[in-house]
Amino acid sequence: MSKQDKIFATPMQSVEDFTFDEAVADVFPDMIKRSVPGYQTIVHTIGELASRYVKSATRVYDLGCSLGAASLSVARATHAIPCDIVAIDSSPAMVERCSRTVRSFALSNPITVEQKLAQNTKIENASMVIMNFTLQFIKPDERLALLTSIYKGMNDGAILVLSEKVSHPTLQGNELLIDLHHQFKRDNGYSELEVSQKRAALENIMLTDSFETHENRLFEAGFSDVVKWYQCYNFMSLVAIKGQTS
Repeated sequence: MSKQDKIFATPMQSVEDFTFDEAVADVFPDMIKRSVPGYQTIVHTIGELASRYVKSATRVYDLGCSLGAASLSVARATHAIPCDIVAIDSSPAMVERCSRTVRSFALSNPITVEQKLAQNTKIENASMVIMNFTLQFIKPDERLALLTSIYKGMNDGAILVLSEKVSHPTLQGNELLIDLHHQFKRDNGYSELEVSQKRAALENIMLTDSFETHENRLFEAGFSDVVKWYQCYNFMSLVAIKGQTS
């Protein structure tokens, strides 16, 4: 059973920027379940998408893998499709725990866990790339270059699964989505203090885009189609497809 997230339960004199450190890794399953609506649905569907799109003798990259939930979903869904699954994260604490977790399963497709930045990862022979709530933590001026690099390393017909917290183009609409999300967190047992302090911790490091910005950027990177398959409040997941290239 995962430990309960109490990181922001005590009043802080000064709220520092959020980091994926040992304390966060220790409670991450509880944190993500109580903070991100539909997370389990997204992880399950990543497996469903893998069963449709992953090809034999290709690679799957999970960029910003955290504890490996998406990688494990792919591994289970592709047990009859020989492929290499590469899980990448920049946090030493996440990588250590992810490595330990994946070793505890008997998988027909092994998962290789590496500590590095998504921006420093060379994508090759990929039939699927996953960024499950990762791009939002990368500097905005680096996002197009990263997506373009990913696109170039993908095979024709491959997909990028991109899940993100998003902003709404209007102030009124954005405030509505934020309020609904905060109520979701309260309903899951977080106090007003926890909601407020975590929001402050994320303010400078999680910079969200609108769906329209994501869509336009993906088309600019080269993708031929962008399908938004899931949204709940200000959380969405989409599939970007690489069409046939000449």
